[in-house]
Amino acid sequence: MLTEWLDHGLEGSRPATQEGRIPGGRYRLLTPGVLELLPDATGAEARASVLSVGIHGNETAPIELLGEVLARLESGLLRLGAPLLVMLGNMEAIRRGERYVDTNLNRLFRRDLEETGDEADRARALMAEVDAFYGRHPGLPPLHYDLHTAIRDSRFPRFVVEPFGETPTPQEQWRWMAAADIQAVLHQHRHSWTFSHYSKHYHGAASFTLELGRALPFGQNDLAPLAPMGCLLEALVEGRAPASGEPAGMAFFRAEHELMRRDPDFRLCFPDDTPNFTEFPPGTRLAEDASAGAFDVGETPLSVVFPNADVEIGARAALLVVPSPPPA
Repeated sequence: MLTEWLDHGLEGSRPATQEGRIPGGRYRLLTPGVLELLPDATGAEARASVLSVGIHGNETAPIELLGEVLARLESGLLRLGAPLLVMLGNMEAIRRGERYVDTNLNRLFRRDLEETGDEADRARALMAEVDAFYGRHPGLPPLHYDLHTAIRDSRFPRFVVEPFGETPTPQEQWRWMAAADIQAVLHQHRHSWTFSHYSKHYHGAASFTLELGRALPFGQNDLAPLAPMGCLLEALVEGRAPASGEPAGMAFFRAEHELMRRDPDFRLCFPDDTPNFTEFPPGTRLAEDASAGAFDVGETPLSVVFPNADVEIGARAALLVVPSPPPA
């Protein structure tokens, strides 16, 4: 049933069975693309975990990875030991194989959202489900992993973005990430209204955007490098402690500046295939905008992450970052 739920979500159909038993608990379909797993008994290390995929419709590897984990649960190779909320994000964009349909869903997760349209409505629906899920499990630490892939190559193919927020990230998360073969960590410097930011800002969750390689069509993903991340997800499903690694082995960065597209006449002054975390020396011109003017690197070298000149007017075209020491 769990893998069929994924298929139904991608096909835009509704399964005949809305709830049932799985090893260690039960499942129930809350709304299209949203599935809750409820254990008979919670494990000693259980979290109230939200696992979201497909917020951008062309990022397919996390969907396939999550599908493998759910298949192992359904077959009895895993046993449910923690409540989970499993979410397919932008289902129409997933069906089309596109990043989004009308606007970037991953900039709409705020409670005072005024935008209209299908993606805005989907953001509201997903936020409501997260609110209700955490409300049903107040005694467990809240956690949210929003799984993505990047649209370009990267010096660090597997990295996480820690959203800005006042709630400190539990130190165990860095050890889990290290064991899951995450290669770099980026600390955000301000509110960004992504899905992972929503859970941290409004619910104090340990929450991350995880970039797990490069965006490719279904069937073209090599999931072998994601096996350690799959082990982390399986531990969350079973409510047990994940494997632990050494955080010092990861590279840490913090955001320093955002390049915003203010005008239709905007361009990034480096090749489109520039990998994430490419460093530029002082004096390098990075962007030109007819309204905002040019941006040149100052005295401190800057590395670029998520460059995309084709974003909507008023949206971020690149994030500029500097190295940061590992958390104490």
